[in-house]
Amino acid sequence: MTEISNYQEYLDKAIAIIWEVLPNLITATIIFVVGLWVVRFINRMVHRFFQKKDYDLALESFLQSFISLALKALLFVLVITQLGVKSSSLVAIVGAAGLAVGLALQGSLANFAGGVLILIFKPFKIGDFISAQGVDGTVKEITIFTTKLNTFGNQVAILPNGQLSNNNIINYNSESTRRDKIDVGIGYGSNIKEAKDILLQICTEKSNILKEPAPEVYVGELADSSVNLTLRFWAKNEDFWNAHFYVIEETKHRFDAAGIEIPFPQRVVYGLK
Repeated sequence: MTEISNYQEYLDKAIAIIWEVLPNLITATIIFVVGLWVVRFINRMVHRFFQKKDYDLALESFLQSFISLALKALLFVLVITQLGVKSSSLVAIVGAAGLAVGLALQGSLANFAGGVLILIFKPFKIGDFISAQGVDGTVKEITIFTTKLNTFGNQVAILPNGQLSNNNIINYNSESTRRDKIDVGIGYGSNIKEAKDILLQICTEKSNILKEPAPEVYVGELADSSVNLTLRFWAKNEDFWNAHFYVIEETKHRFDAAGIEIPFPQRVVYGLK
């Protein structure tokens, strides 16, 4: 009978604890669910705000990720407090955890600072084509820690903001026009003036090659097996690659028609007698 009495006592204590904790647990669950909905709602409002205003898309993605992270951290504190953890204890725990996490995530903090610098100094914006950290691609998104690029092959390259803000970046869209440089080799027996005239004529006839500044062509090098001509012309960013590939293909067709040789390396092997 004594053991049954003890079991009953333990059961009563357990039930009492459950009834004591259950209201806080239910309230914490409600706060958690409602809090996540509020976070998503605020992010949608931020998105709508930026849609109505002509702001940089990079600022929108950065603020959305930052606001989401900050609000979720606040929600975590509210839920833990509702479950009965005292504020003083929570502050001590958060302080100790913050120190440990800060030491462990120094790189992440540097990436956050790099993201802020990118937003302030704007070396690039969403939609720009850049070359950085050995990767070429179009800027797709700028978050609080990383920047995402779409490469030529439609892969997504993720670059840390810390390294990105402290290293060289080439922004191909910062100016509205770009200058192309194409090297073409012709044989030593070919007419240099005729070859130069053909290259300039190609540029003149192509509508998306700018006439000002005027295209120019000159002898860049007297190489071992060819006279290398260098053609330079300007085009708008959106027309650049179309003009580039057109000039290369058209040069081959017109040189062939004019009998101008485009030499290739040759090696003569003499046999021993």
